[in-house]
Amino acid sequence: MKRQKNRYFLAVLVFSVIGLNIAKAGDIKGQVIDSDMQEPLMGAAVRISGTNIAVATDFDGKFNIRGLKKGTYTLEVTYVSFFSQKQELKVPEKGTVEANFTLEPDNKQLDEITVVAHKKLELESALLAERKQAVLAIENLGASEMSIKGISNVQDGVKKISGISIADAGQLVVRGLGDRYSTTTLNGLPIASPNPDNKLIPLDIFPSSTVQNITVSKVYEASSFADYSGAHVDISTKEGGEDFFNFSFGTGSKIGTIGNDLYMMDRAHTLFRTPSMDEAAMNVPYKDFRDYIKTHNIFNTTFETTSRKAIPDLSGNLSAGKTFQIWDNDLNLLASLGISSGEKVVNDAYTSIYDATGNVDKYFDYDSYTQTLDITGLFNVGYKFRKADHIGLTAFYARNAIDKYMNRDGFDGDKNPLIGSNQNTHIYELQNYQLQGTHDLGASWNLEWNGSYSKTRSEEPDRRQVMFRKMEDGSLTLFLLNRQETMRYFGSLDESEWVGDLKATYHFGDNNKVRAGFAYKDKNRDYESARFYYNLNGLDADVTDSYHTNGYLNYDNIANGTIQIERSQGLKDLYSAGNTIYAAFLETDYYPLKDLMLNIGLRMEQSSQWVDYGDDRGKPQHRSLDKADLFPALNVKYTLNPSHSLRFSASRTITRPSFIEMAPFLYQESYGSAQIRGNADLMNGYNYNVDLRYEFFKDKSNDMLAVTLYYKYLDDPIERIQQFAGGSLQHSFRNAEDGLAAGVELEMRKSITKDLRFTFNGSYMYTNVKLPEDGAYTNSERALQGASPYLLNADLSYTPTFKNDRRLFLTLVYNLQGERIQSVGVAGMGDVKQVPLHTLDFIGNYQFNSRWSLKLQLKNLLNSKIEFEQELPLANKVQKVECYKEGIGFDLSVALKL
Repeated sequence: MKRQKNRYFLAVLVFSVIGLNIAKAGDIKGQVIDSDMQEPLMGAAVRISGTNIAVATDFDGKFNIRGLKKGTYTLEVTYVSFFSQKQELKVPEKGTVEANFTLEPDNKQLDEITVVAHKKLELESALLAERKQAVLAIENLGASEMSIKGISNVQDGVKKISGISIADAGQLVVRGLGDRYSTTTLNGLPIASPNPDNKLIPLDIFPSSTVQNITVSKVYEASSFADYSGAHVDISTKEGGEDFFNFSFGTGSKIGTIGNDLYMMDRAHTLFRTPSMDEAAMNVPYKDFRDYIKTHNIFNTTFETTSRKAIPDLSGNLSAGKTFQIWDNDLNLLASLGISSGEKVVNDAYTSIYDATGNVDKYFDYDSYTQTLDITGLFNVGYKFRKADHIGLTAFYARNAIDKYMNRDGFDGDKNPLIGSNQNTHIYELQNYQLQGTHDLGASWNLEWNGSYSKTRSEEPDRRQVMFRKMEDGSLTLFLLNRQETMRYFGSLDESEWVGDLKATYHFGDNNKVRAGFAYKDKNRDYESARFYYNLNGLDADVTDSYHTNGYLNYDNIANGTIQIERSQGLKDLYSAGNTIYAAFLETDYYPLKDLMLNIGLRMEQSSQWVDYGDDRGKPQHRSLDKADLFPALNVKYTLNPSHSLRFSASRTITRPSFIEMAPFLYQESYGSAQIRGNADLMNGYNYNVDLRYEFFKDKSNDMLAVTLYYKYLDDPIERIQQFAGGSLQHSFRNAEDGLAAGVELEMRKSITKDLRFTFNGSYMYTNVKLPEDGAYTNSERALQGASPYLLNADLSYTPTFKNDRRLFLTLVYNLQGERIQSVGVAGMGDVKQVPLHTLDFIGNYQFNSRWSLKLQLKNLLNSKIEFEQELPLANKVQKVECYKEGIGFDLSVALKL
């Protein structure tokens, strides 16, 4: 009965809507432009007063409200940082009435934009206006610019900012400073990383479809947590405020991938599900494990390798927004869901290790086959009441699954001719919930409160490896050395983070203010792992190739005892960690002169950081690092005239060791790969930062020029080092004596003609660090690892407009990354450096009308080799040690906007 009532209600609703649409016949269309820039304003809200009828302007600032009954309407247009406007219009029974709006900038609101309206900005003109008015020197990138330049995720967007590059495993390098020197926030609140190796969350986990803008600040202010010296990257997600429905679908691949063989080990499920094993096997006592495994097949996968033809990449996104009026106030809703899958084949790559005399110590050719699946979801609800009060709730979910198979062919350090078969699945998951509010308390007071909860999970749910020895006659046998050549690894990391923040601002005079606040952050992590080593000494295997292993690596041989499996799981394979920070700050924005602004602040942070772990003997250990610190910050802005200004910044910040760097257990991904061990004796590092910046913003234009000089002194910086332990090379972490980073950055945006635009940014930097004298490295003084001495980004965009809402976007994007240290040289050998890398992308987007568009992206057109070289001083030569190509990629997508 209930279902029938629901169906009846739905039918009545549908036919009522249809009937209303039939009765309406008049249309209102028009355009909204910026009075200063004389450019269209995309995303402006156009509403019929007293109704729920509202639309948002498109990329050209145009709007169309269809199907209105004959009558008189009041049309209201609003856009953040602009004065709203109203027009009264008479709509005929049939036909179209035109209404155009020219909005004036609200400079007072722009001054407050980082507080109350930061998330609304996505148009280039509005973002440049924010940069010009902001208290701090910032750089930003909005949704519209990301669309024109074919930026698919936040990581690709951040790479377009001056002085920023992405190193191995997605690590952010800013002004030569690695991952540990920067911080990432989501809508202004810290967000935890599911990757144990990185401090920052992988930025490619955020697709551009969920992002309103990206703001990067390379200077410090006291209202932020003090654990950064490189950059503060804030990702602002989209929020409601307009009625829309968007859908996009795309496909593509890489040349060298599509249609070629794609190899993978046996997989029980698709990447939508996380692999698992018999959990009871983890808790069985060691003395009973060998008997338990003979009667329980605890793994639901095998070592068998299969292949199929690679298929095209697929992506889709669905998003919608709706505004309701409740008690004469706006309730804004937004939801977005995105799914994408990809495949990549890399053939004929190689990696090698040389000794100091120039002889090859290890060498492997390899082919790799990667599959990815990304899922993201975003929900936002916001309620505005009174004039400037707002409460918002944001929920964000992301799941990134990567499955990689690698086949290696070469020899190890003992010159054993080997073939290795490796499969590794890595799954990152993030849940983030935020509740935020802003309130005006009278004419002089403003209150902001924010709270968030993040839950992240990183899993390696079934890493597998089999090593084979190549015989002189070309046949293969299983490689049996120390029972670690055929193995499985299961690892998981769970991290949760609570953040609370309260700020109160008092305004006095024309633009002066004092701000004070308190903040709390509590982060906890649990990591555990287990290894299963296969004893194959009793196995007489008939090996035909490295792919088909079910004939001998099967459960029957485990059940009859021919294969014995040993479980390695103890205190040394897990750790727990936490960090609690209590903070308070006081700062002021003060204008002693009309054109001189002083931002002076002081922050106190009480940090308590700890790690519980087991040493190599399995004995419980505890390490804590408790410290209270003061962090002063000074930011000065002097306005020479409306277009020219100077900025100066000075601050003291902190670099705390990450949990994995403090936990001294041994980690090794595969046979022959580097071993990593943390250091329980690490201390905090401190950074002293100075910036000087000149900015020019051309009046009534998006043209701009900025030049920045910076210097950073690093006291007790944490560096990754290499050391020998038991004859094997290990990577670890130490506090160096000191270090520095200095450089110059240049940014320029220039309109050549009305439709042709050029953007450029480049940086040149010098870095240096002095290492402790008792390491195994060759150079005790060197550049910072991951730092490129020069970086360059340039793009040329052509965006002509045609009749009937048709528009073309053509963009050519170029990037140059200078050489950088990938790993530090040891035992008389030089550092391994990545050679300079050039990339070129092309993006073409044709907008058929206000609803439909088609985009073509060609990526990595130069298909440059990614090469690494090492200087060998005793042999007096430089040798290539690794080389591979990513391949040329192409993507074709279609989008619908309603």
